[in-house]
Amino acid sequence: MRIFIRILFFGIVLLLAPGARAQQYPVFTQYYFNELVINPAFAGNHVQLSMTALYRNQWVNLPGAPRTFSFTGHTALLKSRVGVGLMVNHDEIGSYKNEHVYGSYSYMLRFPHATLAMGIQAGFNIVGADFSNLDLLNPDDASFAPFNKLKPNFGGGVMFSKKHWFVGFSVPFIINSAVASGTFEGILNEIRQKRYYFLRGGTIFPFAGMKDVQLNPSILVRSQEGQPLSVDINAAFVFYEVFSIGTSVRSGDSFITFIDLKLSESFHFAYSYDWTSSSLNKFSNGSHEFMLNYRTRIRGIHHNAQCPDYYRYRD
Repeated sequence: MRIFIRILFFGIVLLLAPGARAQQYPVFTQYYFNELVINPAFAGNHVQLSMTALYRNQWVNLPGAPRTFSFTGHTALLKSRVGVGLMVNHDEIGSYKNEHVYGSYSYMLRFPHATLAMGIQAGFNIVGADFSNLDLLNPDDASFAPFNKLKPNFGGGVMFSKKHWFVGFSVPFIINSAVASGTFEGILNEIRQKRYYFLRGGTIFPFAGMKDVQLNPSILVRSQEGQPLSVDINAAFVFYEVFSIGTSVRSGDSFITFIDLKLSESFHFAYSYDWTSSSLNKFSNGSHEFMLNYRTRIRGIHHNAQCPDYYRYRD
């Protein structure tokens, strides 16, 4: 088992090398319930205070596979003209850990029945590694000394929304920072944080003329510098504004099923399962993701501002 862990560790290093496919930012499935993780312009879109906790266990049964814990919170201020938000992610893969702490700010231009939001985010990543769980031939080898590196970054995005549809574009991380340490210098100096580009859109409308059943299709085009384009095609049915069930197809990677349930006026719970379709399905049973969202109106801040329904976009 320890030999396998050591082989996996070196495999991860090779995957992180330039030109190879690498996961440098957590790949979320339930961004459609929490757009702030891909676009800072979404801050304040729910008007009221909205807080989301998420856990993702990727590639189940594969030792060293990614695990992600995420928390986001955002709200509208100043008569819903601006939005502020916070995003904290903790990502683990093998011996490596990556923390994201980012604050976001959006300014919203209001039109009749539409909103144009422009957002920025700034913060830092803490990239680190701890090799103490590896079965090393020489435990005192300085090349495997633990390290932590703080890397500031910033990004931005725009989003245009109406009650029944929206479209947005974002570049959450603009700086291509090199990850370097006093160890593994030759390899780590070549690892750089790549830019991601997200193009996202969706709509919701009554299905077959039924008032209480709606269809909610959406799409995400994800591009990482130096890597092939990735496309998510999503479709969900919403029943009576309290329950949603749907599927997604992620190009070359997975087929996804998900559900969302309204627990109360303040709480929503969602669960998704990624059925791995790539060659990894020989080693992994797929990926689990759990989400809990809480929303509340703060009277001293939001007064009587109208908040969009859970499955609607801000108009």
